[in-house]
Amino acid sequence: MHAETSPDQPKPRLQRLAELFMVAALAGMVVAVFVNVVLRYVFNTSIVSYEEVARLLFVWLVAIGSIVAAYECSHLGFDMVTSRVHPATRRWLFMLTQALVVVCMLMLLWGSWAQVQAGMASYSTVMGYPLALGASATLVLALGMLVVAVRDVRRGAPLTAADGSVLDVE
Repeated sequence: MHAETSPDQPKPRLQRLAELFMVAALAGMVVAVFVNVVLRYVFNTSIVSYEEVARLLFVWLVAIGSIVAAYECSHLGFDMVTSRVHPATRRWLFMLTQALVVVCMLMLLWGSWAQVQAGMASYSTVMGYPLALGASATLVLALGMLVVAVRDVRRGAPLTAADGSVLDVE
């Protein structure tokens, strides 16, 4: 659930789509790994392409899951310092951390774009898909996290729960 919405409000369509993708990716990984385990132990063989499929799905699952977690303000946070400072200082620290997140995501975006370009000419060993497909997960991750960081900066202060605890990562 997004921290700014109540439980009664529906989730945004893009968030529901991301969660549906995560469910499908996890199910695909489970099937691919389970089939290979059964084939190895029962028939002493495996389907090699399933390993590549599981790896690719895992990379995308982590990327999309990270964006959803950031959007929902559900990443693990360390607030030992920020929970003990004045609210004005907490707001300043929040803006500083969001600026650092933006800088890191811009660097990740730049590096990911270079990897996507390099991956267009390289292909996976077994299935032959362009390696840019895996590298593009970090490109999407950087873009999604940038959108979330910009939303948080526009809000201007960390979200707080009813008990006064900070919900945003700081």
